[in-house]
Amino acid sequence: MLKIVIADDHKLFAQGVANLLKEEDDFEVIGLFKNGKELLSFMDTVHPDVIITDMNMPGMDGMALIENLKTNQVRTKIIVLSMYDDEKIFKECVKLGVNAYVLKDADPDELIYTIREVAEDRHIMNFQRVLKQLDNPGPYDDSYKLKYQLSKREIEVLKLIADGKSNKEIASILMLSVYTVETHRKNIHHKLGVSNSIELLKKTQEMNL
Repeated sequence: MLKIVIADDHKLFAQGVANLLKEEDDFEVIGLFKNGKELLSFMDTVHPDVIITDMNMPGMDGMALIENLKTNQVRTKIIVLSMYDDEKIFKECVKLGVNAYVLKDADPDELIYTIREVAEDRHIMNFQRVLKQLDNPGPYDDSYKLKYQLSKREIEVLKLIADGKSNKEIASILMLSVYTVETHRKNIHHKLGVSNSIELLKKTQEMNL
C-alpha cells in the first residue's frame, strides 16, 4: 500500500482528491492538511510514501514545504498539484527536487498514474507533458469515455496504437514510461473486451479512429 498525504487549503478539493485515490486498492490516504506546517508536524511521527501538495496555502505554502523537506533530506516523494501551467514555476519545482508536477485541471487518471510512476522511480519530468494535461478533447472523446469508460490518456494511447505506433514510440510521444504505456494498453484491452493486439486493431477500425 502506498501511504499518501495531501496538503491543500481548499477542503472540498482536497477531500475530492482523497476520495478519488481511495478507490485505488494500492493507495491509502492517511492525512489531509491545510498547509505545510500541519503536514510537517504530522510527519514527526508518520512517514508517508507520497506527498501531494498545492502551491498556495496559508501559514506555510507548497514551496516552503518542499524546501523544508529537501533541507532535512526527507525521502518521501513529492508531487505538486497546481493550478499554474507556468514553466518558471515548473522549473523551480524541478530545481528543488520535486518528483512530479500535475495540473488541477488534468484528467484524474493522470494523477493516479503519476503517483504510481513516482513511487516506482519511473516518472519523466517534462513541461510539455504538463501542457498536454490541458489539451482540448477530440471530437469523439466524450462519446468514447461514456461508452467504454476510457480515460483521456487511454484514448490518446488508443489513437496512437491505431496509427501503428509501438509502445516505445507512444511513450516517447506522450512523454510517459514504456511501463506506463503497457499498463494503459492492458486497461484498454480490458475495457474494450479484447484479448490481443489483433482484436484491438479490429476494434479501433470499428471505432473509426
